[in-house]
Amino acid sequence: MIYWQLFLAFFRIGIFGYGGGPTMIPLVHAEAVKKYKWVSDEEFADYYALGNALPGPIATKMAAYVGYQVKGWLGATIAIIAVSIPVVIGMIALLQFLTQMKNLAAVKGMIDAIQPVIGVMMIVLTYEFLTKGWKAADKKKTGFIGLIILSLVALVLIDLHPGILVAIVLAGSFIYSTWKAKQVKKEQKGGGLSA
Repeated sequence: MIYWQLFLAFFRIGIFGYGGGPTMIPLVHAEAVKKYKWVSDEEFADYYALGNALPGPIATKMAAYVGYQVKGWLGATIAIIAVSIPVVIGMIALLQFLTQMKNLAAVKGMIDAIQPVIGVMMIVLTYEFLTKGWKAADKKKTGFIGLIILSLVALVLIDLHPGILVAIVLAGSFIYSTWKAKQVKKEQKGGGLSA
């Protein structure tokens, strides 16, 4: 039953994820976190960050992560196949049609109409990530705000590629957390010696 649910969930994502990876992320969140509760919000955010740091399409990476979390390698394989089937069929069936009809008003209208919907979905997901990050920041809210400002400067003013920014933040987080863990260990050893 769980394999069928995995297939259906990611097949729906593949069908309704018009526009590629970024439009599929809110759909993956809706299916994996909200509907089936296969992963938590925190796990989803981690998978998304890791997926952005690695090369390749984000939708298939998210399918692999969630599928693997649910049912191991077979779950990952089923999720990847399910999310890819609609894309492959759609590309083959519609490529010739869109090439011939791309200048028709109806086709242009369809493409133009879907863009605001994608924008709203991304804004809602960004807002949800920001509120969760704000709550998780606890006493380190100035660091959280500083990271947001630095990210905006890097993306907008410096025009840094988002993948590079994610890799830098992941590397920085790894270095900081490793250093912090060593500090805690050192304090525990120091406290143990004095007691």
